[in-house]
Amino acid sequence: MRVSHSINSGVLGDNDAVTDAPCAADAFDSIVASLDGPMVVVTTAVDFERAGCLVGFHAQSSIEPKRLTVWLSKANHTYRVALRATHFAVHFLATDQFAIARHFGTTTGDDGDKFAAWSSSSGPGEVPILADVPHWMALRRVALLDEGGDHVCVVGELTAAHSDRGFTPLRLSQVAHLQAGHDVQERHSPPTERAAAEPSL
Repeated sequence: MRVSHSINSGVLGDNDAVTDAPCAADAFDSIVASLDGPMVVVTTAVDFERAGCLVGFHAQSSIEPKRLTVWLSKANHTYRVALRATHFAVHFLATDQFAIARHFGTTTGDDGDKFAAWSSSSGPGEVPILADVPHWMALRRVALLDEGGDHVCVVGELTAAHSDRGFTPLRLSQVAHLQAGHDVQERHSPPTERAAAEPSL
């Protein structure tokens, strides 16, 4: 029996071959687009360098201890800083915070400090906490997994959090038209250009 790999396909049996990869990819994209996940800004810092980017891949990954996992694009400056950092923060954006999403999603930290235009304070591990985003978690990095895709998995254990009310999250469909600061296929070798230019302690 041959199962068609489309949006309406059934479950594969033990003897069914995956022979229609393009259709499977289309179905994958359709399912993921329908999920319309909430958007966050991930920030981190190490030595003289702060970094932050707009992220759509994230999820709670443990109940106890409380852990959150994010997936960072290997093209991003934030990813290259996060490789050397011990902590990161995840800021959950509300529907009225599109300007923050646009700034952290379309500019690159390779060209300058993204935080110059936004008020922030230093959280655990010196990570920047955005003053204009009241819903955030600060996490200590406990694992990093690179399985060969274009994103790397970073697992963090909760160290601090703040939320002053319920909120309606900004969704992927509301930012999908933004042009990313880096093409997903770009690759850079750490340390970052800015870090290499800084004097050592």
